[in-house]
Amino acid sequence: MDRLSRIERRKALPQALFHNPFLTDGELGVRFGVSIPTIRLDRRALAIPELKERTRAVANDAYQELRALAGREIIGELKALVVGQYGRSELLITQDMILTKARVARGHQLFAQANSLASALVNADMALTGSAQLKFLRPVRQDEWVEMEGQVVKRHENRYEIDISGKVRGQKVIQGQWIMFGLAE
Repeated sequence: MDRLSRIERRKALPQALFHNPFLTDGELGVRFGVSIPTIRLDRRALAIPELKERTRAVANDAYQELRALAGREIIGELKALVVGQYGRSELLITQDMILTKARVARGHQLFAQANSLASALVNADMALTGSAQLKFLRPVRQDEWVEMEGQVVKRHENRYEIDISGKVRGQKVIQGQWIMFGLAE
């Protein structure tokens, strides 16, 4: 991308963050060909909060969008949600979630996180799991954060096909396909 003038960059910056509010100042600097301090000055001039505040706002909006589940029924912390399209949650694996002898997360903990995210994506009053095919790709250990992402890939009436994958520090640990059904109350 050619380097933009300050005026052009300040017009483009809010659009870039609208499409991806999780961009860091460093990533924005690379995208616009300027330094991190320049991006910070632009953000301040445009009254755009730093990444931490943007993330908190997106997470709050995500909980407002929930239809099929109550907020306390989500396993992990919901970080982003566009019902019927995309969602993301994070879960810290704690001591009570691991197999004592093997020192790895119990499979049902990761399944529960993925399944609750799939349910949150359904645009209905209630969501039921029809089927789930998943693969555990590597063990998850205590104190690791699992970032689960889900995307609706197909919808026909009340039937949703959803792809879900979980990562720890960028490495996939679980991957699967869910079929969910949305029901009216």
